[in-house]
Amino acid sequence: MTSTGGDREDGSTGKARTGGVQSIERAFAILEALAGQDGGVGLSALAADSGLPLPTIHRLTRTLVDLGYVRQEASRRYSLGPKVLLLAENATGMLGSLARLHLAALVDELGETANLASLDAGRIVYVAQVPSRHSVRMFTEVGRQVLPHCTAVGKAIMARMPRADVREILRRNGMPGYTENTLTDPDAFDAALDWAAQHGYAVDEGEQEVGVRCVAVAVPGAPGRLAVSVSGPAGRMTPELIERAVPLLAAAGAALAAELS
Repeated sequence: MTSTGGDREDGSTGKARTGGVQSIERAFAILEALAGQDGGVGLSALAADSGLPLPTIHRLTRTLVDLGYVRQEASRRYSLGPKVLLLAENATGMLGSLARLHLAALVDELGETANLASLDAGRIVYVAQVPSRHSVRMFTEVGRQVLPHCTAVGKAIMARMPRADVREILRRNGMPGYTENTLTDPDAFDAALDWAAQHGYAVDEGEQEVGVRCVAVAVPGAPGRLAVSVSGPAGRMTPELIERAVPLLAAAGAALAAELS
């Protein structure tokens, strides 16, 4: 049924999007609310997150479960279902294709490997990469997942998140030390996020791999938690290069966000 405003299905009144199909809009509101959760969520919380009435949530969620786009856990909490993964795989491929043009420009300008990464279910996932042309360079396989606390992209993304959400991710994942530089204390990590929020970028100082430095900037306004970065041997990733990189990363992220909007 096409919604044209006036009385709504839940009995409230308000103007709907012209030409929009209200049930589809509401189904996507549920999926987007679930996508914003790192774990399962109950119907009451889902209603609060989506802004929809509980009876509507129950009916639409049941339909999405039957279709495989939502999964009901044994605890009666809900999470995204397996069919969403099929859509996500295709979307990730398209995102990688869009991003590579911007990453290649970063490599041309800075000479070091450029990456796009997302925060998904509490882990950093590398979505796209364009490698440096140096014989000694950084390489990360697209699709690789790492914990966020030891990465510049993880810090850049988490600096823009509510600290309660960050602490919950750290609690679930733990903060294992990979090098002597890895931040393994939540308070120290909070301080690093404060610094990143203040300066607009984050740095990994050999926290995941000895001798590697990475600088990252979050992608603002993107549909998802994304960050772009450049990484390389610490000897080449000088303070001067990082100073040059930050505005270029910010511009690349803004251009990518505009294409995705």
